Amino acid sequence: MDPVTASITIGRPREEVFDYLADVANHPEFSDHYLKDFRLLRVDSYGRGAGARFLRDRRFRPLWEDMTFAEVERPTRIVAFGRGGKFNRIKTTTIWTLDDAGSGDSTRVEVMTESEPPLPTDKLMETVTGYRGSTKRNLRKALSRLQSILEGEEDSDRGPRATVAGAAPLDSAAR
Repeated sequence: MDPVTASITIGRPREEVFDYLADVANHPEFSDHYLKDFRLLRVDSYGRGAGARFLRDRRFRPLWEDMTFAEVERPTRIVAFGRGGKFNRIKTTTIWTLDDAGSGDSTRVEVMTESEPPLPTDKLMETVTGYRGSTKRNLRKALSRLQSILEGEEDSDRGPRATVAGAAPLDSAAR
């Protein structure tokens, strides 16, 4: 699939937004509308090497995927690589880019994601299921939810944090 990109401006400092995104346990709070059953890959959910496995809700048939933070460049960029689909053969890449938006109290967040289906049948399934369009809609909604969470809106639609075997992940004080 060609890259899909979405962006939003959040009224919080870039370092604060980065710290929130660099903790993979926070991701279900804003993306649980299409990524279900998050399971952390290790106890420390922050920074390089942190990752999660989850169920991507898709038309016709949901698929398990995973992602691991490969590059974490504070406070500007997070790169996650993963795999999913049948036999985990479809490679995925997601890149979060954070830039100052005007003054230092707001951040422009851009997320780009792409998949590399290796077989013609995998490419066909992405086309038939409307994968590109649904991914674009889901990214926009996730960014909108991220914005409401970080800007402290009372009625933010916040999902649960991910856990390891039912236990809370390490907090920043324990790192």
